[in-house]
Amino acid sequence: MISVNQLSLRFNERDIFKNVSFLLNARDKVGLVGKNGAGKTTLLRILMRIQKPDSGEVVVPGDITPGYLPQQLIVRDTRTLFDEVFTAFEKLNKLEKDIRQLNDEIASRTDYESKEYLNLIAKLTEKNDRFHLLEGKNKNAVVEKTLAGLGFERKDFHRPTHEFSGGWRMRIELAKIILRSPDVLLLDEPTNHLDIESIQWFEYYLKNFSGAVILISHDRAFLDNVTHRTLEISIGKIYDYKVPYSRFVELRKERREQQLAAYHNQQKMIEDTLAFIERFRYKATKAVQVQSRIKQLEKTDIIEIDEEDLAEINIRFPAAPRSGSVVFEAVNLSKSYGRNQVLDNVNMIIGRGERIAFVGKNGEGKTTLLKIMIGELDYTGRRKTGYHINLGYFAQNQDELLDDEKTVLQTIDEIATGDIRFKIRDVLGAFLFSGEDVDKKVKVLSGGERSRLAIARLLLEPYNMLVLDEPTNHLDMRSKDILKKALMQYEGTLVVVSHDREFLDGLVTRIFEFRNKKIKEHPGGIYEFLERKKISSLRELEMKENTSEPASVRKVSENKADYNARKKLEKEIRKTSNQIHEIEDRIEKIEQQLAGMEALIANQSENSKGVINPGFFDKYEILKNKLTEEMWNWQWRHEELEALKNKRN
Repeated sequence: MISVNQLSLRFNERDIFKNVSFLLNARDKVGLVGKNGAGKTTLLRILMRIQKPDSGEVVVPGDITPGYLPQQLIVRDTRTLFDEVFTAFEKLNKLEKDIRQLNDEIASRTDYESKEYLNLIAKLTEKNDRFHLLEGKNKNAVVEKTLAGLGFERKDFHRPTHEFSGGWRMRIELAKIILRSPDVLLLDEPTNHLDIESIQWFEYYLKNFSGAVILISHDRAFLDNVTHRTLEISIGKIYDYKVPYSRFVELRKERREQQLAAYHNQQKMIEDTLAFIERFRYKATKAVQVQSRIKQLEKTDIIEIDEEDLAEINIRFPAAPRSGSVVFEAVNLSKSYGRNQVLDNVNMIIGRGERIAFVGKNGEGKTTLLKIMIGELDYTGRRKTGYHINLGYFAQNQDELLDDEKTVLQTIDEIATGDIRFKIRDVLGAFLFSGEDVDKKVKVLSGGERSRLAIARLLLEPYNMLVLDEPTNHLDMRSKDILKKALMQYEGTLVVVSHDREFLDGLVTRIFEFRNKKIKEHPGGIYEFLERKKISSLRELEMKENTSEPASVRKVSENKADYNARKKLEKEIRKTSNQIHEIEDRIEKIEQQLAGMEALIANQSENSKGVINPGFFDKYEILKNKLTEEMWNWQWRHEELEALKNKRN
């Protein structure tokens, strides 16, 4: 499908790629991994022809349509949600514009018998045929269905894009990519701004996507759930593993041990050879052997070993004053931004030493409540902070609040107190700042480095309560492990907003779910919460009992509600079944058309006389793409039908 041949690229006297080659097949789901700076994003940019290599080639067939989601979104904020998503139909929109122009030109002419007039009619007919084949008249319906599937409500369709948060903007870009019906997806950290429910939806989409996927992600669970092949970029080379990420980690460890053994053996051979050359360099009787050894060294392909950072966190955090038993309490707490109410009569108690995660869709009020907790926002209702609370807060943009002109060492030194001052370099080393790195100014650090520095700074102050808003967004896997280990040792109260399941696993013991302006408490860890959600999500209608009614009245009401729910469910099952039959009919018709066209192609190859019109192959490709789309729709509807039947059972 896509072939990468002998690709090389150098930057700052370092080989990013050195004669790397690999093949991406039609349905491959590939995780692209490597250290920060290894060249993962660069490789995607080369595949998209945004960046050129020094040598080598990328071969992409002309009929392959890529879909690229960069790590940093480029948004213009000049359109509404619906209009922005509609730009995905760029080619179809141009076709529609051409049809309008042709109609206008034809309407203004009276030379009905002229060759020019007949040519215009022929062009209009051809473009109309293509427009109908691409279902141009159904664009609005397709956009609405896609946006609804991504969690947007109809009232959102005409909102300006600048009103949406980062996670919702990511969904807008995903909607555009889906509507383009690409053959291959190139995704650079797509989950950074998605909430847990969005990630689960996206996992389902990618697993059922009929094309190929190359995915960069620091989310282990996401990689394991989506990919079945892993490409590792290391010191200019690419290592290909036909396994998901977790299995890759095991195999990589084995390969590294073999590589180290080979490296040490080679170093011993080189040392012995050099010693022989030095010893017998000036002895005429050994001249032949010396020259032989010199040539042997010149031909030796030196084994390179990628440095592996094995830094362990081992920090005694500054002692913090003991807080009261209740560190935060909210009673009937509400918050609105103008007419948009985010929280409605929320009640919550957080005790000393608890480890809590806030989860829920983007825009449901998680960050808002954090800011109310730290006193940054006004509200209605009652908020109470406990006795002797010394609170540390990590905002989503915390890395942007650092002083750009200070060095890494100065940034930590200015807040370190007590015995920890004598171990500042050890602390920075634990957070992956070593050697000359500590003298770098903050302004030259990458996003991940700035986040690590901000977190290290936060953890060195004597806080007895930490409130962290998406602390892992820009951290690689090693950095996340270090942060998690540090927080596991932390003895104060922890409240964290995160979409990273692996990061939360074992770290938190209580979950607060934000939904529909309310919060719901779930005791236990993140995977227990997700398991319960998977079961409870099959029951969309939850009946609320009115305890003031007699039991007999409540029973009748419940029975009626159950009957109505079952009736609605059966209607949905019938509707989905009918949609599947309609899709099957369309698939059969397309396959018949393709079979007829393929017979013509076969006849053309046997008969030297031309029997195929100029636009024939364009129509053939359009039909093939349409068949792929219908097959995906058929599979998706079948999954939907299965879920509905499970709900009924």
